[in-house]
Amino acid sequence: MEWDWQYSGDILPDLLRGLRYTIIATLLGYLIAVVLGLVWALLRRTPNVVVRQTVRWVTEFIRCTPLIPQLFFAFYVLPSWGLTFGKLTVGVIMLGVHYSTYTAEVYRAGIADVPRGQWEAATALNLPRSRVWLGVVLPQAIRKVIPTLGNYLIAMFKDSPLLLAIGVTELLTSARSVGARTFEYLEPMTMVGVLFIVVSVISSILLRRLERRYATN
Repeated sequence: MEWDWQYSGDILPDLLRGLRYTIIATLLGYLIAVVLGLVWALLRRTPNVVVRQTVRWVTEFIRCTPLIPQLFFAFYVLPSWGLTFGKLTVGVIMLGVHYSTYTAEVYRAGIADVPRGQWEAATALNLPRSRVWLGVVLPQAIRKVIPTLGNYLIAMFKDSPLLLAIGVTELLTSARSVGARTFEYLEPMTMVGVLFIVVSVISSILLRRLERRYATN
């Protein structure tokens, strides 16, 4: 079994198109995850017991359920209830919702790590609740959790091949399609691994720079 460079060059455009969809799904899903995760974390601190417990059990259920059944449910079951979305849209939403339950825990830990004196000082100054959260607590909490949030971006990127379960033409699906046409899998699958490594390493470097710039010890 020898490496075919001509074949590798021929299939590279197909793989790069798949990589584009993988990156799009990852970035949009991550945006949902970091925003929705913050919403979950704040709702977990609401004085309303019903809301607090409901959010807790919903996030626990999502976090404890594998992503693939969630994808199947959203893509195959929801249409019977009148909720129909495209494959990529479903993939993006479910990636974001699934990982939002993890980022919620990250935010929760960051908020809990804000020194108690900061809360007491804000109370002593009689600051509005919104000012306390937006001006005092969240800026400190988010800076503390930047490294962990960045790790989830890479984890989400590595989980993106699961979108093949609903037919999203991401990187691995593209490689399988190419291999099925030619019955040659060495080059496409190897190139998939290389592309994942390259993107993950570049992302890791950028995240470390972001961490050094904004994060606190």
